[in-house]
Formats: sequence, C-alpha cells, structure tokens
Amino acid sequence: MKQTETQQQAAFDYHEFPTPGKISVVASKPLVTQRDLALAYTPGVASVCESIAADPLQAHRFTSRGNLVGVITNGTAVLGLGNIGPLASKPVMEGKAVLFKKFAGIDVFDIEINETDPDKLIDIIAGLEPTFGGINLEDIKAPECFTVEQKLRERMKIPVFHDDQHGTAITVSAAFINGLKVVGKSIKEVKVVTSGAGAAALACLDLLVDLGLPVENVWVTDIEGVVYRGRTTLMDPAKSRFAQETDARKLAEVIGGADVFLGLSVGGILTAEMLKQMAARPLILALANPTPEIFPELAHETRDDVVIATGRSDYPNQVNNVLCFPYIFRGALDVGATTITREMEIAAVHAIAGLAEEEQNEVVAAAYGAYDVSFGPQYLIPKPFDPRLIVRIAPAVAKAAMEGGVATRPLANLDAYVEQLQQFVYHSGAFMKPLFATARQLVRDGGKARIVFTEGEDERVLRAVQVIVDEKLARPILVGRPEVLLARIERFGLRLRLGQDVEVTNPEYDERFPQYWTKYWELRCRDGISKEMARVEMRRRLTLIGAMMVQLGDADGMICGTVGEYHNHLRFVDEVIGKKPGASTYAAMNILLLDQRTVALVDTHVNDNPDAEQIAEFTIAAARQMEWLNLTPKVALLSRSNFGSGSAASGVKMRRALEIVREQAPDIEADGEMHGDCALDEGLRAKLLPMSPLKGAANLLVCPNVDAGNIAYNLLKTEAGSNVAVGPFLLGVNAPVNILTSSATVRRIVNMAALTVIEANRGVGG
Repeated sequence: MKQTETQQQAAFDYHEFPTPGKISVVASKPLVTQRDLALAYTPGVASVCESIAADPLQAHRFTSRGNLVGVITNGTAVLGLGNIGPLASKPVMEGKAVLFKKFAGIDVFDIEINETDPDKLIDIIAGLEPTFGGINLEDIKAPECFTVEQKLRERMKIPVFHDDQHGTAITVSAAFINGLKVVGKSIKEVKVVTSGAGAAALACLDLLVDLGLPVENVWVTDIEGVVYRGRTTLMDPAKSRFAQETDARKLAEVIGGADVFLGLSVGGILTAEMLKQMAARPLILALANPTPEIFPELAHETRDDVVIATGRSDYPNQVNNVLCFPYIFRGALDVGATTITREMEIAAVHAIAGLAEEEQNEVVAAAYGAYDVSFGPQYLIPKPFDPRLIVRIAPAVAKAAMEGGVATRPLANLDAYVEQLQQFVYHSGAFMKPLFATARQLVRDGGKARIVFTEGEDERVLRAVQVIVDEKLARPILVGRPEVLLARIERFGLRLRLGQDVEVTNPEYDERFPQYWTKYWELRCRDGISKEMARVEMRRRLTLIGAMMVQLGDADGMICGTVGEYHNHLRFVDEVIGKKPGASTYAAMNILLLDQRTVALVDTHVNDNPDAEQIAEFTIAAARQMEWLNLTPKVALLSRSNFGSGSAASGVKMRRALEIVREQAPDIEADGEMHGDCALDEGLRAKLLPMSPLKGAANLLVCPNVDAGNIAYNLLKTEAGSNVAVGPFLLGVNAPVNILTSSATVRRIVNMAALTVIEANRGVGG
C-alpha cells in the first residue's frame, strides 16, 4: 500500500523526533553517591559475579537477563520489502522491541547481524546466550530460517522463537479452530488448501497437524503451483511432507470442495470463481498484507456463507502476531524456560481461542470494553489490544513449561502470578482501551455522540477529528469557516468530508444563531449584556457557540480550550451551562499515564487558593470520576507540611479538607496532609505514620492550590509521562463539557473526545 507524502513525512517525524529511533536504555538503579558507584561497579559487583559463577540461575536475581529478549535478524526477508539488509531492517526490529515493552513489559536489545551464511549466523547468535533470557528471530528468509532456528534450539538453553513461523502459526491456529467451531466442522474432516509455502505457511500447517488436522487433507500451492509427489523445483523437506499424489498443478484445480483456504502469499490470488467451488460455509484465512488473497467485500458478495479473516486491522478477525509473541515470552521468561516446547505453543493457541469465546458479563464488559464482541463469524479471535491477553496466555505458557519440565524457576502460586500480570495491565495505562471500545459501541448504537469541537480550524483538532472519524469514536461537529476547513484539510493531507464525516457550524452564518443569541441574552441580561452585545458575542466567541449548542440540544458534548486561556473558556461554560446541582465549585483533574503508575492530579487549572470546603468537594468529585474510569482512588492531600510537621497554612487547610472528605465520603481511602514523597512511597509513609488508612501508593494527588497542581502536573507530564495525559476533566459542570489546554496533543484530544461521548451517555457532567 503506497503511502501518501503526508503519511510518509509523519512516519519520518515519528522516528526522528524528539530523539532518533524508538527505544533507549534506561538505568534501573540510582548512581548518585560514591556508595552507589561502589555497589554498582567495583568493588560491590564482585560478590554478585561470584554468586552467578557458582550458580548460573542466580543471574535472573542479580541481572536483567531474566527479562531481556534479543530480537535478531539478518535482514533477508523484512516485512514485504524483501532482502533489504540488516541496517535497513533496524526500524522494524526497534518496532518489535516497542511491542514487547508495551504489551508485556519485556526489555529488548535489537541485534541486526550482517551475515547471510546460516552456519556463521548460528554461531554468532549462539554466542550471545549469556546476554539474553530468550531469542526472537525475525525476518530471516526461508529455508535458512528453519535450519537457523532448529540448530539454535539444539545449542541454546533459552527459548528460541522464530516469530514469522511460530507466532503466525499460533495466531492462525487459534483463528482456524474457532473458525471451524463457527462453521460447524471437524478438524479431522476438513479439506485445507493453502496458497504460499514459505516459513509461515509451513509452520502453520505443522502446528495444525499437531492439533489434529490429517496431513492427507492438506493441499499446498506456491509460486510453482501445486506441491505434488515427484516435484523437484523449489522443494525442501518441510514442504515435501505435504506433497500429494495428484495430476493437479494449479490452485484452481485443487480448490474445489475445500473447507478452508489458508493464504500466506500474494494479494488477489483467490478469485470469486475459485471461492464458488469451495464447500459449504468455507473458512477463508486471507493473510497476505496489505492486500489479502481475496478482499472480504468480494468474498461476501460472492457467497453469503463465508467466514473470513485477514491480516488487516480495518476488517474483523485480524490475525496479528502481536496476539501471542509478547505473552509467550512473558510466560517463558517468568519460569526460566530453557526452550519453547510444542506444548507451550499449543497452550497459547487454546488460550487465545478460549478468550474469544469467553462470556461477556457486566463486570468484564465495563473493565475491558467488550460491549462490541461476541463469538461468531465477525469475532473469531480477540482484538490485539485486548488487555486480557497477557493474563490468559502467559500463565498458560508458564504452566505448560512447568508441566513439561523445562522451567528452571517454577512458580509457587499460579493465581498470584495472574494477579501480578493484572497489575501490569493496570500500571501500563491500559484503561483507555476499554473506554475507546465503549465509545465505539455507543456510536454504533446511535447513542449521544455529537461532540462539538469549538476550535475546528486548529491543526491538532482537525488531525484528532480524522482519527475520531476513522476509529468511529464520536460524531464530530466542527465550529469553523467551511472554506478555511477545506483548505486546511487539503493542506494537512486529511480525508475529512464536510457534511458527511463531520457536521460544520459556521461562525459567520448559521440559521440557528438568532435563537442562540436570544437565549444568551435571556441568561445574561441582568449582568449587563445587551441584545447587541449578545449578538456580537455569539459570532466571535467560539466556546460560547459550542456551549449554546450543548445547552439547546444541538450537540451532546463539547471539547474546547486548545486555543486561548483556560479561564476565558470556563467563563462561557459557566454563563451558559453552569454547575451541576449540589456543586459549588469547578475544578480540573488530569490523569498521567506514567511508566510504572497511573496518577491523577487535582486541581490543575481553576482555583487559585481554594478553601478546605472547596478542596473537599473537588476531591470527592475527582475520586468519583476515577471510579467511573475503573480506577480505585487512593487519595493523598498534599502540603509542604507532613502530618503536622509544620505550621503551614496549607497543612491546616488540607487537614480540615480531610475531615470533610471523611464525613461526606467515608468510603474513599484518603489521608493527609503529607509530602509528595510520602504519597507515592508507602514505606516512607509507614515509618512516619504506621496507622495511616492510606495503603499502597496514592494515585489521586490533591494539591493545596492551582499553582502547586499545575506545576506538578506539567513537570510530571513532560519529564516522566512522555507528554501522555488524559484530561483535563472539568469537574462540577452540568453537562459533558471538557476544557483542554493549548498544549493538548492530538492523542489527548482523541482521548477526551471518547470520554466525553461516554459522559454524555452516562449522564455524567464531570
């Protein structure tokens, strides 16, 4: 799929800025004092080295080896680009490293080796064994990849896994066995025809045979046609296993009566005519990328009984290796597996397949955003971003390793291990994924999803709205001049269609404006606003337009604030929409998705110097908002005073706020006043105040004034949070309205749009 110039530049910028590449090495221990240096290097490191020399298994205790995977290639078969060499493959290998880290918390060194001789390549990789806990081979061409993996498995006492073969095989097998369940056929009886006989296809067939598929039921075709007995061209032992006694020489000659088509070859090779010849309820796995062997549209148009999966994310049933490889290594590393056995692979297959079949109750749906999935023709395998994958696959693989006798560090308690993995999901900021799924479902079901973006002409807003339209997260309304919007859409290389993808409210003319300014005048006529002033304001204040649209039911929610000062936007929101019943103050809450934790801060933008009553009010509001986001609030009221250690006015104020919170919301786990380090470090807090009701690290930090809140938020966001934040949420407002800031990124705008849709449908205004 050819990239546009804009898409290409976006890819260049993504890889180049703020620093070149996608990965870095970060020290996990402090090196500040002379003592740190003595412990990290000499003389302290000597005793650790001696311990490992005496017992090699100690390496996992004292080094990163037990959580370090080598992603290794020689660049001979990179994506669909072919033999482009090891240096050109490095961006792909770094990408693989990012996936390992993001999905499973595994560290990676990517190793690109300039060597095409299989024996020399094997020697080089085998020599790296002391460095790694596991090896992920990637993008090595067939048939050398078979030899390389086999010999490395024989020589090395750590897991070696060629993902192009086995990752594909595991994911395909999960889709295969679930697809057969959907079409009501037995693996023992189906006729399978493949297009493609490379490493991936043959690995798939080998695994399917081990799962029960008879070899005699498999018909393999490749670039030379049917793999038949006696053929000598482009043959190898792995392929010869599937040779059939037949006079047929082309795919079209063997496709008749086939129950399953497995494609790992080239786009468009399965024609409509061929599809018509297949058996009733055919299962099509058309996995060529980016162009599948047959497009789902053509398949469904040709026959109405087709069940189809592809490798693409824009169709149902995406068969993607990311479903398995991070979690297989996670399970293998955590038990110190010496290899990856066939039993471990099969355990992964059944774990993936089983997840797709899981019943979706209310709790699961809320936690994982699974409102839109139920097992069937459109949902054969889980989605790649399903956060449950790690807690299903890794334990299954670990258990199989222990039962197979290849685990050097068996787990004492599998249930505790599952809980540990669940905590990883929580800390990795995965809570946005279910919210996106929920927003999509609301849009599909015709829920309240009309979100007005008041700065519609802003570049970030337009780029965010393109994502929102593509992902179907909302039904956007842009406030902006149509001619300006069209020019900028074209300039930025976007695909938005005004009037189709997005509704437009033109600030220069809209037939609803007389109603809008009249209503505004009625609301504000006793505050010195004349009719003429109301008319002028309604044409020049974009936030006022958006707020009135929400107030009069022309929009379901609003996003504003990407241009201008926060309080200028809040003024119009307050004048038109106002506070929700029972609220006496507004506040802004931001959530930061940090590497090791998810932290919310309040108040970051509104109250210069709130009193204890105001702090208590927005503390409770922020805690309830976190609960709504499936985060359990643990509240720390911050001050430069620490449990009465000083006479600071902020300390007195925060103590009083704590009293009010405990009176009005005794179910909320909270304590204060305290220092920021005590909030995040339970050990330090326990030394100072062992009887504190706050257990674990606080995740809702309540600041004594807006200066403290804003400074802390921006410092953390920039230095520790990679500029990834959710918010600000406007607390206390009587409608689904959120005011962002001028530093808002495209990602943050998208996040808040999805959340605003959900707010609109839950009747939550803040």
